[in-house]
Amino acid sequence: MSSSGGLRRFWIAAIGLLPLAGVAMAKEPLSGKVAVDGSSTVAPIMKATAELFRAEQPRVTVTVGVSGTGGGFKKFFEATPELRTDITGASRPIKPTELSKSAETGVRFIELPIAFDGIAVVVNPKNTFCDSLTVAELRAIWAPGSTIQNWKDIRPGFPDMPLKLYGPGHDSGTFDYFTEAIVGTERHSRNDFTANEDDNVLVRGVEGDMGALGYFGFAYYHPNAAKLKLLGIDAGDGKPVKPCHETIGDGSYRPLGRPLFIYVSADAAQRPAVKALVEFLYANAKKIVEHRRVNYVALPDEFYKVALQRFREQVLGTVYAPDAPRTSTLAELYGVTQRK
Repeated sequence: MSSSGGLRRFWIAAIGLLPLAGVAMAKEPLSGKVAVDGSSTVAPIMKATAELFRAEQPRVTVTVGVSGTGGGFKKFFEATPELRTDITGASRPIKPTELSKSAETGVRFIELPIAFDGIAVVVNPKNTFCDSLTVAELRAIWAPGSTIQNWKDIRPGFPDMPLKLYGPGHDSGTFDYFTEAIVGTERHSRNDFTANEDDNVLVRGVEGDMGALGYFGFAYYHPNAAKLKLLGIDAGDGKPVKPCHETIGDGSYRPLGRPLFIYVSADAAQRPAVKALVEFLYANAKKIVEHRRVNYVALPDEFYKVALQRFREQVLGTVYAPDAPRTSTLAELYGVTQRK
């Protein structure tokens, strides 16, 4: 995904591979602009949606930026109304500090889950000695103040080889989620690593460095599988699990499986172009999310029905608010009744 021209040709070609027969489309021509930004992890979903939607509504211009989850929320809650985005993608739920910006700016929003993802932990493909790491080992590597600089310091039997670390930048929701899941506190991490909001840069870094260890969204591993080696993660039971559609979807890839979200401005949702784009996404969500060139794990159909209902009814705010009940599953949080 190296250029906007390449992206456009790529997704236009993909239209033929993504049958949309029987799906309700917009009934009248629309025009206007829709500004999307946020998580690099959610970006493939939104870029695919934008290109496919363009085939139905060629007069609507949809731009998709990649500023990271935190960076996306900054644009979503921009103090100057004209500079605000309409939709932001997030690889984690909205934070209390961002809720404060919502109250400060008066930007109301609708929170919608869109897919499941896993965070892939990878090494250079020439690494023959490491097939998995434990959560405890990852914590020791990534904790603030960690002095581990060599593979031999991670586990007895690992070679004397400099360790080079690669990971998302501080504006990334993947960084937030990984640090909370592995280190135990969100945003607590050692700082001496190569950081970038663009996951493709991290892929190239690990690919070109024999001593590399990195992490990013699973969807960026899949098309680069020949350039990387995927590690299993041992959550503490001695049974390492690698991320794949099955382990991410059934929750066995612990603790690095996670839901993905979009946040839609309630004011922007009143515009026909924005409304039509969101309706299009949720009418085609499973096909888009699981398309081989997007490669995330779709939510059960009941989730998409509930999400679309939340959008149509303009259900504002987050289920993750500080005063909201803490429940263990995404289904409970969103009141989804799943089929048995």
